[in-house]
Amino acid sequence: MSVRGGVRRAHVVADAVVCGAGIAGVAVAQALAVQHGVRRVVLVDDRAPLTLTSDKSTEAYRNWWPGPDDAMVRLMNRSIDLLEQWAEASDNRFLLNRRGYLYATTRPERAAQFEAEAALASSQGAGPVRVYRSVAEASAYRPSAHTGYRAHPAGADLFLDGDAIRAHFPWLSPDLCAVLHARRCGWFSGQQLGMLLLEQAKAAGAALVAGRVVGVHTEGGCVSGVQVAGADGRDVHIATPVFVNAAGPYAKAVGQLVGADLPLFSEAHYKIGLDDTLGAIHRDTGLVILDDVQALAWSDEERADLAADDATRWLTEPLPAGIHLRPEGYGSATTVLMLWDYHSAHRFDTPAFPLPADPFYPEVVLRGMTRLAPGLAAYLERLPHAYVDGGYYTKTIENRPLMGPSGADGAYVCAAMSGFGLMAAPAAAELVAAQITGAVRPPYEAAFLPSRYDDAAYLARLADWGSTGQL
Repeated sequence: MSVRGGVRRAHVVADAVVCGAGIAGVAVAQALAVQHGVRRVVLVDDRAPLTLTSDKSTEAYRNWWPGPDDAMVRLMNRSIDLLEQWAEASDNRFLLNRRGYLYATTRPERAAQFEAEAALASSQGAGPVRVYRSVAEASAYRPSAHTGYRAHPAGADLFLDGDAIRAHFPWLSPDLCAVLHARRCGWFSGQQLGMLLLEQAKAAGAALVAGRVVGVHTEGGCVSGVQVAGADGRDVHIATPVFVNAAGPYAKAVGQLVGADLPLFSEAHYKIGLDDTLGAIHRDTGLVILDDVQALAWSDEERADLAADDATRWLTEPLPAGIHLRPEGYGSATTVLMLWDYHSAHRFDTPAFPLPADPFYPEVVLRGMTRLAPGLAAYLERLPHAYVDGGYYTKTIENRPLMGPSGADGAYVCAAMSGFGLMAAPAAAELVAAQITGAVRPPYEAAFLPSRYDDAAYLARLADWGSTGQL
């Protein structure tokens, strides 16, 4: 350590510096240190690990990503492979389950789209589709187990008969005409997974530095060092040839330190947790999504009052599809997590913490959720206390991550994880670590390289991209 002008400075040498100790950064550190034997990995963050947006997640995962190609399915299948390997090795320390995702609709035209999208997802590697068009056919359906992930069906079960839906999912709306149960999906404890990976990285030689990256030095166009403003008041200079931008919602600003103009924006996303003391939600269900645009139900007087005010008129207008919920906890737990992305049009170039307040969110979500699970309407007379939190989805226009070289030679990015950071981080980190070390990379790499935006043909495809998989 040296002292210049009264400022303490420490000098460190590292093989790689990772900016950001969210799930992406921790996973990159683990992949470098454990999978590739890179001994001197330094992880830098001015917050405690996994405390900015990683701990605001619904902690769900899925391999169900119908899209213009199979890249997202392949990426997520690889991530799930790794999750299952880590669960086996750790006695399932992070409580991985295979409850599945249930996509539901009341619209016959959307039901037809479910069938077409299921065939596409299956062709892209998501697994076989079993279609039930009657109660008799649906007798072959295997419900999800409450816990665990072994020996579960893959692919999806598609119900296209209302009586069959009501027989297997009696707590859902009786108006549903289709339910698609995607099976290689579920959730886990993101905090426990992150701490497991961090412990493994540290055991393999990685170090965590509390501080903020304020500069990246280059020599001859190559990364040569990273400047850190330490949380203890020390300036830390880390000599290194490799810098990884895993800064989550700050990735765009951090990219500028290495000369990269990353095509990113952020959206504020919220969720609520409330105690379902009446048992309106089946505790064994997977994550359930109503894939219908809907308008909230109000009395005539309420609707007139809301419509008369510019600040509340939006509450009387159609709101987007995608409201979803899942149970939280096991045993005697009664918590249900609920989300509705009706803020997606509100984009931020510079995320601010804490998130902007939305006083309407708990009631709007609960009212909207009654369209999916009518039993929740019992709570509307006296709204229960709801815990509200959330984070930013930092994303690209087509909602695919950025993974690869970015800016100066030796600089990489592992970001734009949108709302799927926990599920994508294992495979994303593995890919970036392979790029850094020169190891073999998977065929889907090209779909996630930042350089894809230099391809005129790719930019033309964005105009007609179709579904981005956003929930």
